[in-house]
Amino acid sequence: MNAPEIRKALDNLGAAFAADPAKARAKNAPATAKLTEGLQCEVTGPYGARIVTDMPPAMGGAASGPNPGWFLRAALASCTSTAIAMRAARLGIKLEQLELTVESESDARGLLGIGEVSAALGAVRTKVKIRGDAPPEVLRELAQWGDAHSPVGCTLRRMSDCSLDVEVG
Repeated sequence: MNAPEIRKALDNLGAAFAADPAKARAKNAPATAKLTEGLQCEVTGPYGARIVTDMPPAMGGAASGPNPGWFLRAALASCTSTAIAMRAARLGIKLEQLELTVESESDARGLLGIGEVSAALGAVRTKVKIRGDAPPEVLRELAQWGDAHSPVGCTLRRMSDCSLDVEVG
Protein backbone atom coordinates (compact mmCIF):
# COMPACT_ATOMS: atom_id res chain seq x y z
CA MET A 1 0.00 0.00 0.00
CA ASN A 2 1.14 3.53 -0.64
CA ALA A 3 0.80 6.36 1.90
CA PRO A 4 -2.67 7.56 0.76
CA GLU A 5 -4.00 3.98 0.90
CA ILE A 6 -2.49 3.50 4.35
CA ARG A 7 -4.04 6.78 5.49
CA LYS A 8 -7.46 5.76 4.18
CA ALA A 9 -7.27 2.35 5.86
CA LEU A 10 -6.19 3.90 9.17
CA ASP A 11 -8.86 6.62 8.99
CA ASN A 12 -11.54 3.96 8.34
CA LEU A 13 -10.27 1.83 11.19
CA GLY A 14 -10.07 4.84 13.51
CA ALA A 15 -13.66 5.79 12.70
CA ALA A 16 -14.86 2.24 13.37
CA PHE A 17 -13.03 2.14 16.71
CA ALA A 18 -14.36 5.58 17.70
CA ALA A 19 -17.90 4.40 16.96
CA ASP A 20 -17.44 1.10 18.83
CA PRO A 21 -14.37 1.05 21.13
CA ALA A 22 -14.91 -2.64 21.92
CA LYS A 23 -13.85 -3.44 18.35
CA ALA A 24 -10.34 -2.15 19.11
CA ARG A 25 -9.67 -4.84 21.72
CA ALA A 26 -8.26 -8.13 20.48
CA LYS A 27 -6.43 -11.17 21.72
CA ASN A 28 -3.03 -11.22 20.00
CA ALA A 29 -1.82 -14.24 18.05
CA PRO A 30 0.38 -16.47 20.18
CA ALA A 31 4.00 -17.31 19.49
CA THR A 32 4.91 -20.94 20.22
CA ALA A 33 8.54 -21.93 20.78
CA LYS A 34 9.69 -25.55 20.59
CA LEU A 35 13.16 -26.66 21.54
CA THR A 36 14.50 -28.49 18.47
CA GLU A 37 18.14 -29.30 19.19
CA GLY A 38 20.68 -28.11 21.73
CA LEU A 39 19.57 -24.56 22.55
CA GLN A 40 17.89 -23.96 19.18
CA CYS A 41 14.20 -23.11 19.27
CA GLU A 42 11.73 -22.87 16.41
CA VAL A 43 9.08 -20.25 17.02
CA THR A 44 5.87 -20.36 14.99
CA GLY A 45 3.03 -17.93 14.69
CA PRO A 46 0.21 -16.74 12.44
CA TYR A 47 0.24 -16.93 8.64
CA GLY A 48 2.99 -19.55 8.64
CA ALA A 49 5.45 -17.29 10.45
CA ARG A 50 8.59 -19.11 11.58
CA ILE A 51 11.80 -17.94 13.22
CA VAL A 52 14.73 -19.83 14.71
CA THR A 53 16.63 -18.72 17.80
CA ASP A 54 19.86 -20.08 19.19
CA MET A 55 22.61 -19.04 21.53
CA PRO A 56 26.24 -18.38 20.65
CA PRO A 57 28.79 -21.19 21.10
CA ALA A 58 30.18 -19.57 24.26
CA MET A 59 26.75 -20.17 25.86
CA GLY A 60 26.44 -23.73 24.56
CA GLY A 61 24.52 -22.97 21.38
CA ALA A 62 25.40 -23.38 17.72
CA ALA A 63 24.59 -19.82 16.58
CA SER A 64 22.12 -21.23 14.03
CA GLY A 65 19.97 -18.14 14.50
CA PRO A 66 19.91 -14.88 16.45
CA ASN A 67 19.48 -15.09 20.20
CA PRO A 68 16.03 -14.27 21.62
CA GLY A 69 17.19 -10.86 22.92
CA TRP A 70 18.00 -9.81 19.37
CA PHE A 71 14.42 -10.58 18.36
CA LEU A 72 13.21 -8.38 21.22
CA ARG A 73 15.32 -5.51 19.88
CA ALA A 74 14.10 -6.31 16.35
CA ALA A 75 10.50 -6.22 17.57
CA LEU A 76 11.03 -2.82 19.18
CA ALA A 77 12.78 -1.41 16.10
CA SER A 78 10.17 -2.66 13.63
CA CYS A 79 7.17 -1.82 15.82
CA THR A 80 8.35 1.74 16.41
CA SER A 81 9.18 2.15 12.70
CA THR A 82 5.68 0.98 11.86
CA ALA A 83 4.08 3.39 14.34
CA ILE A 84 6.09 6.29 12.88
CA ALA A 85 5.20 5.33 9.30
CA MET A 86 1.51 4.98 10.15
CA ARG A 87 1.45 8.39 11.83
CA ALA A 88 3.31 9.96 8.91
CA ALA A 89 0.72 8.55 6.50
CA ARG A 90 -2.14 9.92 8.60
CA LEU A 91 -0.49 13.36 8.68
CA GLY A 92 0.33 13.32 4.97
CA ILE A 93 4.09 13.38 5.56
CA LYS A 94 6.13 11.61 2.91
CA LEU A 95 9.08 9.82 4.47
CA GLU A 96 12.20 9.57 2.35
CA GLN A 97 14.20 7.71 5.03
CA LEU A 98 13.25 5.91 8.20
CA GLU A 99 15.77 3.69 9.92
CA LEU A 100 15.72 2.61 13.55
CA THR A 101 18.50 0.87 15.44
CA VAL A 102 17.86 -0.59 18.88
CA GLU A 103 20.82 -1.35 21.12
CA SER A 104 20.97 -2.79 24.63
CA GLU A 105 23.40 -4.09 27.21
CA SER A 106 23.24 -7.21 29.32
CA ASP A 107 25.11 -9.11 31.99
CA ALA A 108 25.22 -12.84 31.18
CA ARG A 109 25.62 -13.69 34.87
CA GLY A 110 21.87 -13.14 35.27
CA LEU A 111 21.01 -15.75 32.63
CA LEU A 112 23.46 -18.19 34.23
CA GLY A 113 22.16 -17.56 37.75
CA ILE A 114 25.47 -16.28 39.03
CA GLY A 115 25.05 -13.84 41.90
CA GLU A 116 22.22 -11.39 42.36
CA VAL A 117 22.41 -10.03 38.82
CA SER A 118 19.28 -9.43 36.73
CA ALA A 119 18.98 -11.26 33.42
CA ALA A 120 17.03 -8.28 32.04
CA LEU A 121 18.38 -6.30 29.14
CA GLY A 122 19.44 -2.85 30.23
CA ALA A 123 20.33 0.50 28.73
CA VAL A 124 17.95 0.02 25.79
CA ARG A 125 18.56 2.79 23.27
CA THR A 126 16.62 3.52 20.09
CA LYS A 127 18.30 5.61 17.44
CA VAL A 128 16.16 7.07 14.66
CA LYS A 129 17.31 8.35 11.27
CA ILE A 130 14.43 10.14 9.61
CA ARG A 131 14.06 12.36 6.56
CA GLY A 132 10.89 13.54 4.85
CA ASP A 133 8.95 16.44 3.41
CA ALA A 134 8.34 18.11 6.78
CA PRO A 135 10.45 20.49 8.89
CA PRO A 136 13.02 18.89 11.22
CA GLU A 137 11.00 19.70 14.35
CA VAL A 138 7.93 17.97 12.88
CA LEU A 139 9.99 14.89 11.96
CA ARG A 140 11.45 14.84 15.49
CA GLU A 141 7.93 15.05 16.97
CA LEU A 142 6.82 12.29 14.59
CA ALA A 143 9.62 10.01 15.83
CA GLN A 144 8.76 10.82 19.47
CA TRP A 145 5.07 10.09 18.79
CA GLY A 146 5.96 6.73 17.26
CA ASP A 147 8.13 5.87 20.25
CA ALA A 148 5.32 6.79 22.64
CA HIS A 149 2.71 4.75 20.71
CA SER A 150 4.68 1.65 19.73
CA PRO A 151 2.93 -1.30 21.42
CA VAL A 152 6.26 -3.09 21.93
CA GLY A 153 7.88 0.06 23.34
CA CYS A 154 4.92 0.76 25.60
CA THR A 155 4.99 -2.82 26.85
CA LEU A 156 8.70 -2.65 27.66
CA ARG A 157 8.29 0.65 29.50
CA ARG A 158 5.18 -0.41 31.41
CA MET A 159 5.15 -4.14 31.68
CA SER A 160 1.74 -5.56 32.47
CA ASP A 161 1.18 -8.64 34.55
CA CYS A 162 2.80 -11.77 33.19
CA SER A 163 1.79 -15.24 34.24
CA LEU A 164 3.28 -18.70 33.87
CA ASP A 165 1.24 -21.88 33.46
CA VAL A 166 3.26 -25.10 33.59
CA GLU A 167 1.97 -28.40 32.22
CA VAL A 168 4.19 -31.34 33.14
CA GLY A 169 3.98 -34.66 31.33
